[in-house]
Amino acid sequence: MRSFSDRLLAPLFVLGLAAGCGTGVGESAAERPAEAGPTDSSQYVLAAEPEGAKGVREVRNTSADGDEVVIVGRVGGAEDPFLRGYAGFTIVDASVKHCGELHDDGCPTPWDYCCSPPEELEDARALVTLVDARGSAVKGDAKALAPVREMKTVVVRGKARRDEAGNLTIEATGIHVRS
Repeated sequence: MRSFSDRLLAPLFVLGLAAGCGTGVGESAAERPAEAGPTDSSQYVLAAEPEGAKGVREVRNTSADGDEVVIVGRVGGAEDPFLRGYAGFTIVDASVKHCGELHDDGCPTPWDYCCSPPEELEDARALVTLVDARGSAVKGDAKALAPVREMKTVVVRGKARRDEAGNLTIEATGIHVRS
């Protein structure tokens, strides 16, 4: 049985993403009880890029729930792509152009992809959540655990999870940030 906080977390995450330009992308790791964040963030940072990375769209179209995946995408997809209280963030397939690529108007938040049609983001976005050795979502700030920032391209190793709506979450065990 899920606890009250678990039942509360999933809808809050979806509402948080909906406040940006898009809709929610999944909450599977966030539905499990979270542990306190690790003190050694190096366990999540990969010095070398994992081989075989596939784009967000390809992983969404070919992976099944529970598959081990290596996915590549750009941090973004909402005005604030980072989860509050949990080490997680959204990524967008590189094929989707952000506002800075579409317009030269000095958009202050090009990573929110508001200039792209919302339906284009639907199959091009995934949630990444850092998980501990038990597979539980890690409490804390993703920016404190890995050098991730808006617009950075990341390669993530982890397990694909699908919610009832088909949204994709990657339960991440390792992240490599491209230079």
